[in-house]
This record gives sequence, structure tokens and C-alpha cells, in this order.
Amino acid sequence: MSDDPDTEVTAQTSPAADQPPAPIGKDTPNYPSDLEADVVASDGGTVHVRPIVPGDADKLEQMHARTSERTRYLRFFGPMPRIPARELKRFVTVDYHDRMAFVVFLGAELIAVGRYDRYAGKDDAEVAFLVEDGQQGRGLGPMLLEHLAAAARVNGIKRFTAEVLAENSRMVRTFIDAGYSPKRSYEEGVVHLEFPIEPTETSVEVLYAREQRAEARSLERLLTARSVAVIGASNDRGKIGHAVLRNLLEFGLAGPIYPVHPTSPHVSGVPAYPTVLDIPHDVDLAVLAVPADQVEGVVEQCGQKKVRGLVVISGGFGERDEDGRTKQQDLVETARAYGMRVVGPNCLGVVNTNVDVRLNATISPNVPPPGRVGFFCQSGALGVAILADAASRGLGMSTFVSAGNRADVSGNDLLQYWSTDDRTEVILLHLESFGNPRKFARLTRGIGRLKPIIAVKSGRHGAKPDLAARAAKMSDSVVQALFESSGVIRVDTLEQGFDLASLLAHQPLPQGIRVAAVGNSSALGVLVIDACQEQGLQVADGYPVDIGPEAGVEAFEEALQQAIDSDEVDAIVAVFVPPVVTDSTPYAEALGRLSATSTKPIATTFQGLSGVPKGLRLEGEHGELRRGSVPSYPTPERAVLALARAATYYRWRHHPTGSILEYAEAHRDVAREIIDQVLADHSGGRALSPEECRTILGAYGIVGDRSDPGNEGVPVSVGLVDDPSFGVLASFGLSGLATELFGDIAYRALPLTDSEIEELVKAPRAFPLLTGYRGAQPVKLEAVYDLIGRLVALAEDLPEVRSLTLDPVIATAEGVRVTRASLRVGPARSSNTPGPRRLAPAY
Repeated sequence: MSDDPDTEVTAQTSPAADQPPAPIGKDTPNYPSDLEADVVASDGGTVHVRPIVPGDADKLEQMHARTSERTRYLRFFGPMPRIPARELKRFVTVDYHDRMAFVVFLGAELIAVGRYDRYAGKDDAEVAFLVEDGQQGRGLGPMLLEHLAAAARVNGIKRFTAEVLAENSRMVRTFIDAGYSPKRSYEEGVVHLEFPIEPTETSVEVLYAREQRAEARSLERLLTARSVAVIGASNDRGKIGHAVLRNLLEFGLAGPIYPVHPTSPHVSGVPAYPTVLDIPHDVDLAVLAVPADQVEGVVEQCGQKKVRGLVVISGGFGERDEDGRTKQQDLVETARAYGMRVVGPNCLGVVNTNVDVRLNATISPNVPPPGRVGFFCQSGALGVAILADAASRGLGMSTFVSAGNRADVSGNDLLQYWSTDDRTEVILLHLESFGNPRKFARLTRGIGRLKPIIAVKSGRHGAKPDLAARAAKMSDSVVQALFESSGVIRVDTLEQGFDLASLLAHQPLPQGIRVAAVGNSSALGVLVIDACQEQGLQVADGYPVDIGPEAGVEAFEEALQQAIDSDEVDAIVAVFVPPVVTDSTPYAEALGRLSATSTKPIATTFQGLSGVPKGLRLEGEHGELRRGSVPSYPTPERAVLALARAATYYRWRHHPTGSILEYAEAHRDVAREIIDQVLADHSGGRALSPEECRTILGAYGIVGDRSDPGNEGVPVSVGLVDDPSFGVLASFGLSGLATELFGDIAYRALPLTDSEIEELVKAPRAFPLLTGYRGAQPVKLEAVYDLIGRLVALAEDLPEVRSLTLDPVIATAEGVRVTRASLRVGPARSSNTPGPRRLAPAY
């Protein structure tokens, strides 16, 4: 075995070698097809991982022959130039339970294998890997470890052991770097390692970090392409292939562009090639603009050419009919088999404004200037309007991706890329559906603490037909809970998204809600007052300040400076109507000078313009908009709305994350025994009896009271629901018809910290009824928080709980009293244990 950390070693014989199980073929019922996966390697390319089958013998032997003598020595503790026939048969013959092996394919070649063998009668197993020399350094060893450990846990295995030559120190380091803490012993130059495979906090963090690096790298390969082939390039100005080639040329790609046309020797004056295989140089990215029925063959050629990524602008796939969905699935499977990621099909394309890249692989000639906003949208048609609107506003973008049918690359992939991209400071998403909402929530919870994420969620009443196959079914209240739990700033329209992005990309965050209005129009100042009251902001004392329509630039600058210097002001709205026959340029320059050094955000209604107009831009040497540029809004209301959302985000971002509540006194075994017995008798689950409910709730210190609650206190409703697409949600609201009628119920996604529980309770509009509204006695909020905390602990311990409702719970000044409970259990759907990394299946 190699000393590369992708390869690991075992002894020459397996503990189960003398009792090989009967051969199992891929088509037999025992083959675990659900364990097949496409995975992004550490270099950003994709590979296919699946359980081994006897038919892999030839491919395994070929890989073994390609490995170096050093690699074989470290794996088998000897030269072993060939695998003996008996050993080869044993290697490819497993029972997928006590003996499991995964193989990794790139195209038609088997490039890595990992296996475990359970020790007879024990719950531990020996693990070993072999990675072809040319594929080492791609993270395949750690990836195989993830998949083997996940399969082993399901099959009741708790520990892995490995035998590693002492000279193979990098391999020992691999297990440690994976988050495990192996026990080590040494004997005659061999290190024996043993470690539990149950996920730990460290191992989960390592898994997510690997996932982030790999998925970010896979998008970087697409977005920083230095050589691009346009397959379907055309001299016909009415064809998509002509538009793409023209835009690539005019935007100035920092590298060669290769038109591909079956007969024309030149396209747009650039030498063309009959196929991508005829291009004599490497190709980073291929843009496909050919009819749908030609795409599969073109993708195969791109794979043979070792193209690194594809943008498929062609339509006629999943958005059309069932046959199109089949073609789309074939497209993605072929691309991934060759290590390529796919944007599209049926998409607008991708843009990278970095001056060192200058990639416009879209059909839109309107590209925004370089900037700080990363933009993701699904609709190709909408993308054209988005780019044109952003360009007209002067909203600078770092990168833009239109995913179209989102058959492969999704919004989650872009979040992984933007999370560590220095050029992207604001993330703007136009979402029509969610493919993996749980992952979205996990990613945004972390990224949102570093970079603001703005989301326009359309399709509130259902996804488009072409996205329905992959869209998670989520009610709007669940979507809202998803956003609120992860700090995503939800806006209602794309216009509001641009307004907010312009502010966040160029101005500091408001650290409070006090707004100063300064300008030369009293009427606009009044509108600022009204807008602040509507949006929950305060007008700072002494404002608005009206310098009068005839005031000069000095008065305008002085009034702004006073607002900037005031300790009573958190944000400024500069309302400006240009005086008649007066040049407004000096006023714009004054506003720009002050904004460049201000620590408080400034928004303006300068001349009623939208975006960042020329006079208010601070530009870098390459035309990029710098911080300090002042966003302008056509109306004061839009400026105040953007400030209000920025202030809300600031509060979320700086609010303590809190800690998970723990209840050591909880009798988990009592609750577990009841649920296990119920599911043993009713495999599909059922509603629990009142006595069963009381016992389970009592095990977590939740004591019910069956007596008549009377009128004392405030009735509230607390619950848990296991959403099939999102996971467990906690709900809270006041009990009663009025609350149900107006939907005044708040949701948050688990897990919840103590501070997040407080936010859940305070979220409903009727919350003041709990704090002594109109002279009533306040309830003991700490008791409400504790009740929800216990429910959260119950849900974390018992994933079989499908729904739980406590309604009404009477909250009083002394505590809480549960008067009615309902609880339903079923086979666990939500899991707190992350599985091994895998891409979403092609569809």
C-alpha cells in the first residue's frame, strides 16, 4: 500500500478468510443498491461508489496491476504482483453484512476499493483500502471510510481495526484526521489501530469540512475555467450557440475559446473543430448548445476528452416530459461517471466577473460589473432579466449561476462555494423549490453568521412541473421556519432582493434601529417617518432634518456629518431632490465622501434613482464597486425597508447562539421501552393511549394535570412535528380559534438552543399576552422555555416520535400545566447521524 493517506493497510489474511460466503450478484435481492452514490472527490471531480459484485473481478485485477510495487507492499505487506485466483474470488464475494466492500469507479475504470471483515461473533471488524497510485491525493480513502463506517453501523458493527506498517505514518494520521481517536499498539513493525465508529462531534465536523472543500472545489472548476469549448457554436446570429460564443469573446475570457461545429472551419472568425475530441488542447469547461437528442453523445465525448465541467444550455429535458426526464438522468449519470459536474440543463449559464477569469458563458450580453454579490437562480428565462436589471442598477456581482432544471449543481453547491470565496460578501438566492432542505438549513446556519444570505422564494403554492420531481413538499410556514432558524433574510420580490443586496454589499450593517432622515425635502422626510413606524424602526431624536430646497452643498454635508457623528443615530436616509437649475454633482460627491468613512449605513433617494448611480459609486481600478458606494432608492419606503431587514439580520447575527439544554434526570429507557413495544406490535406506528403519553412525558419531567384548567393563566399550544422533507419542527402559539384562524404560530427547526427556544416563544404576534398585556399578570416564561426544552430533548432522543401536541398548556405566574396531550409514533424518519457524503441522485 502507498504511504499516501488515501490508502490504508491490513494484514495479509482476513479473519473470515476460511469461510467465504456464497457469491452474490448485483441483480440478487441482497445487493444493497441504496448504498450506491456519486461523491465529489477532494479535487472537485466526481466518482461513483457502490458495493462490490463478483463481476468486478477483472476490473479489480486490472487496478491491482496498475498499482506500484510500493503501493502493493504497503497494502499487502509484500510485493504481491498479482492477486491469487482464490483471493480475488474472496475479495469480490461478500455478504453485504459481515463482509462488505465498496468500489470506486471513474468512468469504466475501477480506481479504489475499501472493505471491512467482521470478526466472527464480535461487533468489530477489520478495515482496509487500496487506491490506485494515479488517483491518490483525491480523498478517496477517507471517503471510503465514511461509507464503510455507515454500512457497518447499520449492520451492528461498533468498532474498526486496522493493521498499518509503522513506516506508513501518513495512514495512521488519516484515521486521526477523520476525527477518530484510535488506540495504538506496536508489534514487529506493525501498528494495530482500534477505534469506535459511532460519529463524534469531531468526526462530524471533519466530514462536513471535507464536504465543503470538495463541493466548493467542484464549483471552482466550473467558475474559474481558463479554456472553454462551445459545442453547437454557430455563425447564425439567431442561434443560442452564436450568442454564447459572442458573449465569451466580448467579455474577454482569460484563455482560449474553442468553437465546435461539425462542418464550419471557423465560427465568428475563430478556428472551429468538428468535435470536442478534435481540440488539440485541454478543455476546462464545455458549454452545450445542441439539440437535446445530441446531448448524450456530446457528454460522452466530453468525458473522453477529460473536460472538467459542463454547462448545458440546451432545453428539451425534464422540463418537457417523461422522456426528457430520462434523457436528463442519463446526461447526469454519464457526466458524473467521468468526473464532471453539470450546470443545467435548460439554463442560462454562468458568469464570473473576476478580472483574472472574465467568464460569461451565458446567452445574455448584459453582465453586471465586478462586485460582492453572488447570485443563484433556477430559471433560465428569468436569469436574462436578472442580469439586465442588475447591470442597469450597477449592482456588482462576483459570480452568477442559473441552474435551470438543477439536475446536478444546486443552490446548496453554490452556498458551499461562496462560503469561502473571498470575492463574495453577500449571497442572493432566487429559489423556486428546495431539493435538500435539511442540508440547506445546516449550511445557512453556519454561513449566515459570516455572510448575509438573501432569499426570494417563489412558488409558494407549489413548484414548477419540471422541478416537482426533485422539490421537497414544504408548506410556506415550514419554509419560513427554515429561513428564520438559519438567519436567511427572506424578501417578497426580486426588486426587494436587489434593494437589500445593494445596501449589504456596500454599506456597514446598522447596529440599532434609530434612523436619521436628512435632506432638502420635508415631504420625503415625513415619508421616512411613516416607513420607519411601519417597519419597526425608530426615528432618531431631532430628525428628520430639512435643510431646505435652496440650501447649498455645504449645509447638506454638515447635516449628514452631524448624523454620522451622533451617538443617537444608527442609520441614515439621505433624501435629496435636486434643486431647479442646480447641478446635483457636488451633492453626490459630498455624499460619497462621507459614506467612504462612515461606520453607519447610508441609503439615499438621490434624484429618485434606483441602484448605485454613477455619481455615488466608488470604483476600483477594474470598475468594481467598492464599499462606501451609496445605494439609491426611488422612494423612501424602499430605503427604509432595506435598512429594517439589515437591522434584523444584524440582531440575529450577533445574538448569542446559546447552548443545547440537557436533562440528566430524564428516564430515556422508560420512554424507549414503550415506543419499542408499540412498534413491535404495530410496525407502521400508531397514536399512543393517554396512559402511554403520560408515561413518556413523565419520563422527561413533563407532568400533566387532567383537572379542569378553569380560566386562570394563558392557554398556549406547544408541539413537535416530523416534517418528511425538513426534519423535526417545534411549534409554539397561543391556544384558541383566533390564533388558528390567523395562523399566529411560530416554528423552528431542531436542534434548538436555549436562546433559540426563547426566540420561538417570542415570535408569535400574540406574545404580549404572556407578559402582562393590559394589566394582566405575566406568566413565568422560564417555565415555558423549560417545557419546550424538554420536548426538544425528547425529540432528539426518540426519532420515532412523528407528532406531539400539548394543547392547551396553561401558563401562569407559577409555572405551566399540561392539560391535554396527543402523541403519535412511527418508524424513525429523521436521523441525527449524518450519513456519508453523496450527491443527490440524478433524476
